[in-house]
Amino acid sequence: MDGRDNMKGAGLMMVSMAAFTFNDVCMKELAGDIPLMQAIFLRGVLTSLLIFVAARHMGVLRFAIPRRDWGLIGLRSIAEIGATFSFLTALFHMPIANVTAILQALPLTVALTAAVFFAEPLGWRRMLAIGIGFCGVLMIVQPGADGFSTYSIYALIAVGFVTLRDLSSRRLSPAVPSFTVAFITAVIIACAGGITSIWQGWAPVETRHGFLLAGASLFILGGYLASVAVMRVGEISFIAPFRYTGLIWALVLGYLVFGDWPDQLTLLGAAIVVAMGVFTLYREAAARRATRN
Repeated sequence: MDGRDNMKGAGLMMVSMAAFTFNDVCMKELAGDIPLMQAIFLRGVLTSLLIFVAARHMGVLRFAIPRRDWGLIGLRSIAEIGATFSFLTALFHMPIANVTAILQALPLTVALTAAVFFAEPLGWRRMLAIGIGFCGVLMIVQPGADGFSTYSIYALIAVGFVTLRDLSSRRLSPAVPSFTVAFITAVIIACAGGITSIWQGWAPVETRHGFLLAGASLFILGGYLASVAVMRVGEISFIAPFRYTGLIWALVLGYLVFGDWPDQLTLLGAAIVVAMGVFTLYREAAARRATRN
């Protein structure tokens, strides 16, 4: 692979992160107007339809999947439901940049969990980076401080669920189509949102709400298409750190759309988490190269 492939992959990763962040903005705009579960259900229905149409058009929607992979898809879908509920609960009540900053700890939690439960090698350098990164998370959450939000706990719970989701995804067979997994997950999330919305109640959907939900669904599809394309070009060790551009988008959009800007301690904590995450990704790539050689 040459430098052009790497730059193309980096560009696709940045597009993916931008699309997912714009989705978050659309959903946050619905806060206070539409109950959370109703929003999850409506977005899930639209997203399922868009993924189905795109996957059928590309010929990548197949359901002949081994039983073991069905179990992993089920586990992944449960984790996705928990992650969606907890993340959006935090997003509806916190600045988008703060929630996004907490989620940047994901490479650290994935590396630590894989080492603890799956005996994947984890050297002292990555262990130190994980420890420092978690200190950065505490600086973002600020427990015990005046700026502490109890909804930060939901963001932390979302990190746990996303970690479970990503570890489940790692163990899927390479032959399992990514679009099939995405479609099944979207349908299950829509069903979960629809069932629980019965108890939460519904609110009238105005034209503005419809545009926001449609925009959120389109951005999710665009982000997913870009993230799938990322896996097909360039070296992942070069491309992966560009996922942190999502935090830049969250900072900019949070300020422009909602007038939010994190305090200095939160920004410092986010910088620490990002730095340790990039270092962890770099060390993982180095370890994989050493294993192949």
